[in-house]
Amino acid sequence: MSTDALSRTFAALADPTRRAILARLSAGEATVGELAAPFEMTFAAVSKHLRVLENAGLVSRGRDAQFRPAKLEARPLAAASEWIGDYERFWEDSLGALDRYLDALQQKADLSPAPHENDSPEEENPDG
Repeated sequence: MSTDALSRTFAALADPTRRAILARLSAGEATVGELAAPFEMTFAAVSKHLRVLENAGLVSRGRDAQFRPAKLEARPLAAASEWIGDYERFWEDSLGALDRYLDALQQKADLSPAPHENDSPEEENPDG
């Protein structure tokens, strides 16, 4: 996937309404009216969101001029997931190294003699 296509995907996913539309479409095709129902927005507003999703390749529209149902297209989501996966591996490696470091510190602390509560420096007797 090209950088431009990936940018369009992430830009489309940046909006919570568009993510909700994609979630609805994951259950199957839907018309603009069906997609608009759970939102307090006009068909025109939902259509604008659909155009953004279409431009990102996340949604395709049917040819039926009367209904034109929208359908989820998963390929751009897979490419975005793959891109994120590269960074997920980086963070897993980094956090794994931190975990090993903290374990080593804990083991070192466990091996160190613990101070006793009654151990206190002896007070010098000023008289003697």
